[in-house]
This record gives sequence, structure tokens and C-alpha cells, in this order.
Amino acid sequence: MPSDTSDTLQAEKDYLKTSRSALALMREKTGALEIHSADRVNQEFLQAAIFRRMKELEDDPDVPLFFGRLDYLEPTEETFHIGRRHVNDALGEPLVVDWRADISVPFYRASKTEPMGVGVRRRFGFTHGEMTAFEDEDLTASGQDEQHSDILDAEIERPRSGPMRDIVATIQPEQDVIVRAGVDDTICVQGAPGTGKTAVGLHRAAYLLYAYRDQLSRAGVLVVGPNASFLRYIGDVLPALGEIEAKQTTVEELVARVKVAGPGPAPVDVLKGDARMAEVLHRAVWSHVELPEESLVVPRGAHRWRVAAYQAEELVTELRSRGIRYGAGRAMLPQRLAHAVLLRMEAAGDSPDDRVQDSVARSRPVKQYADALWPAVDPAKLLFRLFTDPELLAQHADGILSADEQALLTWEKVPRSAGAAKWSVADATLIDEIADLVDRTPSLGHVVLDEAQDLSAMQLRAVGRRCSTGSMTVLGDIAQGTTPWATPSWDEALKHLGKTSAHTEELTAGFRVPGQVIEYAARLLPSIAPHLKPPTAVRRARGELTITRVPDSLAAAVTTVREVSERLGSIGLIVPDALVPSTRKALQGIPFSVLGDEDDVEAHLDVVPASLAKGLEFDHVVLVEPAGIVAGEADERTGLRRLYVCLTRAVTSLVVLHSEDLPAILSQP
Repeated sequence: MPSDTSDTLQAEKDYLKTSRSALALMREKTGALEIHSADRVNQEFLQAAIFRRMKELEDDPDVPLFFGRLDYLEPTEETFHIGRRHVNDALGEPLVVDWRADISVPFYRASKTEPMGVGVRRRFGFTHGEMTAFEDEDLTASGQDEQHSDILDAEIERPRSGPMRDIVATIQPEQDVIVRAGVDDTICVQGAPGTGKTAVGLHRAAYLLYAYRDQLSRAGVLVVGPNASFLRYIGDVLPALGEIEAKQTTVEELVARVKVAGPGPAPVDVLKGDARMAEVLHRAVWSHVELPEESLVVPRGAHRWRVAAYQAEELVTELRSRGIRYGAGRAMLPQRLAHAVLLRMEAAGDSPDDRVQDSVARSRPVKQYADALWPAVDPAKLLFRLFTDPELLAQHADGILSADEQALLTWEKVPRSAGAAKWSVADATLIDEIADLVDRTPSLGHVVLDEAQDLSAMQLRAVGRRCSTGSMTVLGDIAQGTTPWATPSWDEALKHLGKTSAHTEELTAGFRVPGQVIEYAARLLPSIAPHLKPPTAVRRARGELTITRVPDSLAAAVTTVREVSERLGSIGLIVPDALVPSTRKALQGIPFSVLGDEDDVEAHLDVVPASLAKGLEFDHVVLVEPAGIVAGEADERTGLRRLYVCLTRAVTSLVVLHSEDLPAILSQP
């Protein structure tokens, strides 16, 4: 290495050391803050704020504090180091600029054709947090091809074990455009495997919390993933970027108003997820409202005040016509009736005030009369009645569901009560729909929804109402739709989410999946999603792909895993769900974890049931019995989509082992 290069590298190492010391000082000053407040609530609020700030300022020595530098041209000639969080020196001058700041945009988007005022872009190479190299790109050299970055390639392809890490150092221009879209914009990202759509969604959440912190810290940001294993896998990304306020959950947890026993039969769950169920439930809820047959009589002192039945009917009809929630109408009716009584009092010469109206509204005659016209609705009990009373269901499903469909929904064995019922996830989603008809679901500021293609119409509605006044980042891949109720198109999904004005971006450039692997998996696309563009690998490394027929695929898998274990990086052994117990026995003596267990993303080797592979990636993948993965689904198309997901989890190498015949479409040259 030339001496001037060595000197530059040493200078940058010293700058990194200085920056880490400054970050430690910032954290020390935050921890030394004293809180003096006579108000206990304020005291606790300020203590919580300081705790969050301390968490944001934590330094991980294995994670680079900055990863790039921008040298701006005249007139400023300023230099900025770009990192995961902002760091100031003791005088308040910036040592590291947050990657989300406007000044950092050229690091991701500047090019020789559009340098954006930057002369040199510098990237740093790190190993376990230690700076080992740097690479300068001269953006003023017009007429030359764009420079290829070896450091960028190395960072994208760097082996890893455990949970997902951030991609803040490797965000590509087309990804950055999505990440920095405004807080009012709902973006739908159709992303092929390896395009980084999940990471883009998480970085967008981090960006929005930075750029619109006051707004979103009040309204809230939520990340919705497909399952608990996936959430554990992505759980470290936002904290690594200094964001700890975003909440993470699954759709099942989101709608868990009742205890869920598990999934129901596929045909039944498909019907329960159908958008037509929304109208059935709407009818069922509002059918509780009755029109009065008798007048309201309110004794008060020596007088008996009367509201005629036709007047009460007008009040009920007027409330229904306003388009309010059922519960809001129920709360307003006693006040409307009480106001009608006050009008009678005034006509008789009295001068009642608001306190009198409130007293009348709370009186027993008014409450009983209002309850009879507009009774309370318990969401779980209402659904229980619908599924156990064929006549009631027929009444509300008439013209919407066929007789056969109604029979499919009706329970053959009736539980003792709603509390004793074994509810499915699809049932819980319907109960959540009823609850929203009764009382409006509070809206968050922004929701990131991953693997959205796998949700039913009713599940999409459940997520959409959580951000009815906010925005969304919708992530997924139609080709990876592996549920019987998977959405057929993004237009359809966005309609059910209530975001028809959303902008859709398609990412096809794969930065993680090797070329050989993605091209092999893409053979499935004509059968599973013929309208999508085939993904392309932009990495120079083609990766490794081996497909071998063996007498005993599990025995061969154990041998292969032992060989691969000597290489760097994580290993995923993907098997049909039915083979998980046999795989556990076959791996005796080899340390491993099974996806779905606790701490299931911490091991060097993970056994991955095919149904849980979505959204994950491993440096090395050993895939057992593709035909068994296909056969494990309800139909061939869904099975091939599941296989497509499993084939595209590898970052460096993929070994396919099979004793059964491969699916015909993969056997074709």
C-alpha cells in the first residue's frame, strides 16, 4: 500500500476514534441530566425520554459509526462523513452526519452524469468494526464509465449469522427514492427475491421517524410481519439505526381480540377472508337497531315528559344516516332523546340548561328506552351467533353468500359459549372487523406491511384501518403468494387496504441472490406469476448452485451441512414441513436450531420448515426434496410458489438434494 494511502487510512481511523469518543461524551452528558419536577407524570415522562435517548446513543464497536464520506465541490468545499446517526463534537460541530439528512442524499444518488455538487465519494471497508480500507470515486471525471465499487460488493455479499442487519451502507439509488418518499405517500413495492424490499421498508420507517419525528412520535409507526420468527429476524435493524420507538407485530397479534386456537380448514378460511364478509357483518351489526313502537315517557318531579314514537324514530333514522360507527350512534341516542325532552320543557315555560339534559340522558327511562332501540353489540358473541344460527346467517348473507357457502360457515358442533369457542385467525379477523364497525379503530401515522401478498381481503382491511388517516409502505412479491387466499394483484390489495392512490414501484435487480440461483428459480415464474418481470442478479459473483439426486436426501443433507459448516456465514437447511421431526433426529450431534422455536435466528445452522422460509436469507442453503415442498400445499400453484420462495433464500450457495423427481418445470433445460 503506498505511503500516502496508508497515511489517509490512518487519518480516517483516527477520525473514527475521535467520533466514537464524541458519541460516548454525548451519551455521558445525556445520562448526567438531572430532572426536577414537582409533577410525577412529568417526571416519569422526562425519565423515559432520557432513557430512549440513551438507547439511541449506544455504540456497538462491531458496527461502523460511519461508512462513507462526501467531498463537496466549490463554493463550500465541505467534507461530511456519513453514518448511522448524527455525532457532534464538544462545540456542537458535526463529526458524523446521519444518513437520513438531506446533505447525505448524494452518497446514494450522485453519479458522474449528475454529481449533485460532489467531487469525491469515499466508501470505507470494515471488518468487525475495524476500518481496513477505503475507496474513492471521482465524480468529476466526465466521459468515463461509472466506477465499480469492490467495497460495495464486499459489503452486500459479506457473510453473516443471526438476524438481518441494516443495508444503510449499500442502499441503491432506486431504493433510496422509495426510502425518502414523503410521509403522506403510500408506496407499494413489488420486489423480486434479493431486491432488498424488506430492508427498504425498514429503512423507510427509520427515515420517516427522523424527518417527521414530532408527527410520527405522536401518531406511531408500526411494522407488520408474517410471523414471530420473521420479526425476530428483522428485530435488530431499526435499533441499529437508532430507532427504538417503532413497534413490530404480526397480523395475528394485531387482531387478537380473542384467543386463537390455530388455523381452520383452508376452504373455510378462504371464505372467511373474502371481502364479501364485510357486508355480511355490516348487516349483522346494524340489524340490532330497532325502530320504536311506543313513546318515551320521562317522569321528572311532578311532570311526565313524553317523546312520541314517530319523533324517536326520526332521531334514530337521522343518526343512522350520518354514517357514524354503531357505538357512536348508541352513545349519542340518549343525548338526542334528552334534548327532545328539553324542548318539551322549554315549550312548557321551563328554562333547563345542559346539566338538566345530561341528567335526563343518564336517567333510567331514557337509558332503558335507548338500549332497547340501540342495544350493545359484543363482537365475539355476534360472530358466535352467526356461525351457530343458520337462520340468522341466512338473513344477513342473503344475496351475498350462496347456500353452500353459508353451510360452510356454520359450525357442526356448537361450543357452550363464545368464550369456549376455538377461534381461528380468520375468525379473529372477522371479530376485529365487527369491533371496528362498533367503535372506530385508532389510526397510526405510518404502517410498514411486509409479505402483504399473503393476506386475505379481510386481513388487508384489518391492517388498513390501523392507518386510515396515515400512510403505508406495502411490501411483497405476487410470485411469493403462498396462502390459498393470496392476493391476485396489487391493485386488489391496495383497494382492500383503503390506499387506491398508492404509487407502485417494482424492484427486479437482485443484490443478494446469486445469478445462477435466481435464474434457476425463475424457471417457475411462467407457472406462478407470468405477468411479472423476471428478476436479474446485478452481482458479479455468480454464486454456486448444485442439484443432486441421492438415495436418501436427509442423510445427504447431514453430510452436506457438515461440509458447508466449515465455511463462513449462516446455513439454512430448508425441508418440507413434514420432514422437520425426521430432520431433528438426523442432525443429532450437530448444533442447530429450528425456525419457529425461541431464539431461532441465533444459530449458525437453522432447520427451516418450508412454510417459514419467507423473508429470510442465509449465506448457504441446503434444500431438501423440492417435490415434497410442492406437495405440502393445497394446490400445485401454491406449492410451486412456496418452492420459489425456498429456492431464493441463498446469498452465496444453494445445494438442492432430492430422491423424488423434481417438479417438471425445473427439469426443463
